[in-house]
Amino acid sequence: MAQTGSMISGVAGRYARSLFELAEEERAVSSVEADLGRFEALIEGSEDLQRLIKSPVFSADEQLKALSAVLDRANIGGLVGNFLRVVAKNRRLFAVPQMIRAFREIAAAARGEVAAEVTSAHALSPAQIKDLKATLKDVVGKDVAIKVTVDPSLLGGLVVKVGSRQIDTSLRTKLNTLKLALKEVG
Repeated sequence: MAQTGSMISGVAGRYARSLFELAEEERAVSSVEADLGRFEALIEGSEDLQRLIKSPVFSADEQLKALSAVLDRANIGGLVGNFLRVVAKNRRLFAVPQMIRAFREIAAAARGEVAAEVTSAHALSPAQIKDLKATLKDVVGKDVAIKVTVDPSLLGGLVVKVGSRQIDTSLRTKLNTLKLALKEVG
């Protein structure tokens, strides 16, 4: 756990670590992780919610009221609901995406895993995810918890982030590299 602390710092790290400790005390790490994932999906799917958490224009009370309505509607309560309300009261909603990422890293480290973020041009099949996990396990030497997102602008390939390492095999990057090389020649 001490090693994780050195990798995760700042506001997001402190909040995530506190939430993890509470979740661990209640033996609810997996359910907290699932609720955080559901809230993250809500953020990614709503420009209005993104604006709410990022904009300094909204007061803490306005953010809290709007967030409470979203949480109630999504049935996100318990530790995660209370945690997000505290974050809103403290005017730290802007850091929630980083808090979620930090929580995942802390939880993965506690399970003896490494967290990886994978972005692909199209949805991966369960077999592809299984193969990717096996390959990453060979590279990092630990089990890997993968969060997959889809970004069609990659055109093809993957971008894999494990800790501070990033492996970019996307077609977009290869085409940009080729474009730069051609400009240098011409």
